[in-house]
Amino acid sequence: MRKLHALLLAVILLVSACTPVYDNTDEVVRETTEENSEETAIIPNYDLEDDNYRMILTDGSKRISAARGVTTNQMGNRLDIAEFERGMMRHSKGYYDPEEYYFQPGQFLDDDTILSWLSRYDKDSNPEGLNPKLNEENASEEDFRETPRYISNIVEQDYLIRSEDDVVELSGLTIGISMRSVYNFTAEGRDYSQNIPTSESVEKGQEYAGKILERIREMEELQDIPVVFAIYEEEKSNSESPGNFLMKGHARGSDNSIRNWEEINEDYVLFPSKEAEENYFDDAEKFSDFRSAVSDYFPNFVGMIANGFYVDEELSEVQIDIPIQFDSQTEVIGFTQYVYSLVMEMFEDHYSVQVRINSMDKQESLIVKKRGEEEPFVHIYD
Repeated sequence: MRKLHALLLAVILLVSACTPVYDNTDEVVRETTEENSEETAIIPNYDLEDDNYRMILTDGSKRISAARGVTTNQMGNRLDIAEFERGMMRHSKGYYDPEEYYFQPGQFLDDDTILSWLSRYDKDSNPEGLNPKLNEENASEEDFRETPRYISNIVEQDYLIRSEDDVVELSGLTIGISMRSVYNFTAEGRDYSQNIPTSESVEKGQEYAGKILERIREMEELQDIPVVFAIYEEEKSNSESPGNFLMKGHARGSDNSIRNWEEINEDYVLFPSKEAEENYFDDAEKFSDFRSAVSDYFPNFVGMIANGFYVDEELSEVQIDIPIQFDSQTEVIGFTQYVYSLVMEMFEDHYSVQVRINSMDKQESLIVKKRGEEEPFVHIYD
């Protein structure tokens, strides 16, 4: 019989239901904006996780990206939207240590700049366009297939260092370049799609990165700032998993070209799926066993899926979504206790596990077991 860890769980639930009281006094520093101009900036006392960047907060305009409206409109899959920016921060850690650097949403590339870069090139109307030239109004199906819009999004992230004089200065940029894996277009009154090979996305992404670096170096404030480039490949719009980063490269402050392109070996895998069974059979079997154990408690539940995140073909984290309709809060508590026991027994310590238990209209509970930790965190929502 499975151990439910009832006493421990009760303590965890009690702790998670309480709101801790902290000293909310934030650190105030000065941020340099132009050569002889400074403004007050705030650094919150706490970050959300130990290895996260602490964020710089200044006036309202700088708490958000200068191009905040672009990503949502350019990327069709909400999972890609989240993973693209989160993954940029993850890969930035290899160049900008979170112990030393602070994070700020991009302030140099605004909506108009990025949208012009994402549009098609036209010598007269849009010489800044990165996507290949094509008169779409008169183009045939074949024309669209031969000249797809490869690049869908560009995101800037800023990384700053604090000096002994309590001044924070821009010390690094990360530029994310998102490439389409499927190009959807309309020609001659019909809708079509064109698959874009990963090798082609890598080639084009590196080409675009070189052009973007040239343009960044033309900006006076960014002439000597190191820049990290990360190339991302989107999934198709209806996918239940996000896409993946393909390559990353680095230009030092004095560089006008990108050095040391490195391949990124990451993969999001949906469970259950044919890909999971073929490439990660043991993990697919474990998820199948977990699914069967859940059905022992709720025989009529449907639709449970998981997304596994692999780095260098090793499972790093898995996120499981369980949709179930409950009749009472006691059902939620009892089922959460049961799933908690399954997480303790069935999943190993070398990767993180997150389980979200949802009803039709809201999230009911959350179980998080971080890599290397013996006991999960549990929260049941009111």
